[in-house]
Amino acid sequence: MRNKGNFETLKRVLPILSIILLTGFITVAQSRVAPSQEVSERIIKYYPNPAVSSITFDFQKGFDKGYSIQVYNFLGKLVQEVKDVTPKTTLDLTTYNRGIHFYQVRNRGGKVIESGKFQVSK
Repeated sequence: MRNKGNFETLKRVLPILSIILLTGFITVAQSRVAPSQEVSERIIKYYPNPAVSSITFDFQKGFDKGYSIQVYNFLGKLVQEVKDVTPKTTLDLTTYNRGIHFYQVRNRGGKVIESGKFQVSK
Protein backbone atom coordinates (compact mmCIF):
# COMPACT_ATOMS: atom_id res chain seq x y z
CA MET A 1 0.00 0.00 0.00
CA ARG A 2 2.85 2.39 0.71
CA ASN A 3 3.98 2.25 -2.96
CA LYS A 4 0.52 3.34 -4.11
CA GLY A 5 0.80 6.50 -1.98
CA ASN A 6 4.20 7.29 -3.48
CA PHE A 7 2.78 6.81 -6.97
CA GLU A 8 -0.11 9.21 -6.26
CA THR A 9 2.33 11.83 -4.95
CA LEU A 10 4.50 11.40 -8.04
CA LYS A 11 1.45 11.83 -10.30
CA ARG A 12 0.75 15.21 -8.63
CA VAL A 13 4.34 16.45 -8.59
CA LEU A 14 5.39 15.37 -12.12
CA PRO A 15 3.25 17.93 -14.05
CA ILE A 16 4.51 20.74 -11.82
CA LEU A 17 8.11 19.64 -12.27
CA SER A 18 7.61 19.42 -16.05
CA ILE A 19 6.33 23.01 -16.16
CA ILE A 20 9.29 24.23 -14.12
CA LEU A 21 11.76 22.44 -16.42
CA LEU A 22 9.93 23.71 -19.51
CA THR A 23 10.02 27.30 -18.27
CA GLY A 24 13.73 26.99 -17.50
CA PHE A 25 14.47 25.60 -20.96
CA ILE A 26 12.58 28.45 -22.65
CA THR A 27 14.49 31.00 -20.59
CA VAL A 28 17.85 29.43 -21.46
CA ALA A 29 16.97 29.17 -25.15
CA GLN A 30 15.83 32.79 -25.29
CA SER A 31 18.92 34.03 -23.46
CA ARG A 32 21.13 32.44 -26.13
CA VAL A 33 19.55 34.53 -28.89
CA ALA A 34 21.58 37.56 -29.92
CA PRO A 35 20.71 40.46 -27.56
CA SER A 36 20.10 42.89 -30.42
CA GLN A 37 17.49 40.63 -32.00
CA GLU A 38 13.95 41.90 -31.51
CA VAL A 39 10.80 39.89 -32.07
CA SER A 40 10.05 42.01 -35.16
CA GLU A 41 13.44 41.03 -36.63
CA ARG A 42 12.79 37.30 -36.80
CA ILE A 43 14.53 35.67 -39.74
CA ILE A 44 12.35 32.59 -39.83
CA LYS A 45 8.62 31.94 -40.11
CA TYR A 46 7.21 28.51 -39.32
CA TYR A 47 3.81 27.05 -40.08
CA PRO A 48 1.37 25.53 -39.39
CA ASN A 49 1.32 25.91 -35.64
CA PRO A 50 -0.04 23.73 -34.16
CA ALA A 51 1.21 21.11 -36.60
CA VAL A 52 0.06 17.54 -37.15
CA SER A 53 2.30 15.74 -39.64
CA SER A 54 4.83 18.35 -40.82
CA ILE A 55 6.06 21.88 -40.14
CA THR A 56 7.74 24.25 -42.58
CA PHE A 57 10.51 26.66 -41.63
CA ASP A 58 10.66 29.54 -44.11
CA PHE A 59 13.62 31.94 -43.87
CA GLN A 60 12.46 35.52 -44.38
CA LYS A 61 15.83 37.26 -44.65
CA GLY A 62 19.50 36.76 -43.99
CA PHE A 63 19.59 33.12 -45.04
CA ASP A 64 23.01 31.45 -44.85
CA LYS A 65 23.79 27.99 -46.24
CA GLY A 66 25.52 27.04 -43.00
CA TYR A 67 22.38 27.23 -40.83
CA SER A 68 21.09 24.22 -38.94
CA ILE A 69 17.86 23.60 -37.03
CA GLN A 70 17.74 21.63 -33.81
CA VAL A 71 14.41 20.48 -32.37
CA TYR A 72 13.99 19.53 -28.70
CA ASN A 73 11.06 17.97 -26.86
CA PHE A 74 9.60 19.57 -23.73
CA LEU A 75 12.13 17.74 -21.55
CA GLY A 76 15.04 19.29 -23.46
CA LYS A 77 16.02 16.10 -25.31
CA LEU A 78 17.27 16.60 -28.87
CA VAL A 79 14.67 15.07 -31.19
CA GLN A 80 16.06 16.06 -34.59
CA GLU A 81 18.88 18.06 -36.13
CA VAL A 82 18.85 19.25 -39.73
CA LYS A 83 22.18 20.55 -41.03
CA ASP A 84 22.65 22.85 -44.03
CA VAL A 85 18.96 23.71 -44.26
CA THR A 86 17.41 25.23 -47.37
CA PRO A 87 15.56 28.57 -47.42
CA LYS A 88 12.31 26.59 -47.07
CA THR A 89 12.73 23.43 -44.98
CA THR A 90 9.91 21.05 -44.06
CA LEU A 91 10.27 18.63 -41.16
CA ASP A 92 8.33 15.37 -40.94
CA LEU A 93 6.64 15.16 -37.53
CA THR A 94 5.15 11.67 -37.77
CA THR A 95 7.62 10.27 -35.22
CA TYR A 96 7.25 13.23 -32.83
CA ASN A 97 5.22 12.91 -29.66
CA ARG A 98 2.27 15.19 -29.09
CA GLY A 99 3.09 18.38 -27.19
CA ILE A 100 5.34 21.43 -27.19
CA HIS A 101 8.66 21.30 -29.03
CA PHE A 102 11.40 23.90 -29.16
CA TYR A 103 13.62 24.80 -32.08
CA GLN A 104 16.95 26.56 -32.32
CA VAL A 105 18.42 27.95 -35.52
CA ARG A 106 22.21 27.92 -35.35
CA ASN A 107 24.75 29.52 -37.63
CA ARG A 108 27.82 27.79 -39.04
CA GLY A 109 29.75 28.47 -35.81
CA GLY A 110 27.06 26.88 -33.62
CA LYS A 111 25.71 30.15 -32.19
CA VAL A 112 21.94 30.24 -31.65
CA ILE A 113 20.57 33.03 -33.82
CA GLU A 114 16.88 32.34 -33.21
CA SER A 115 14.73 30.05 -31.11
CA GLY A 116 11.07 29.40 -30.54
CA LYS A 117 8.46 26.78 -29.89
CA PHE A 118 5.73 24.98 -31.77
CA GLN A 119 3.04 22.50 -30.88
CA VAL A 120 2.51 19.04 -32.31
CA SER A 121 -1.09 17.88 -32.05
CA LYS A 122 -2.12 14.43 -33.22
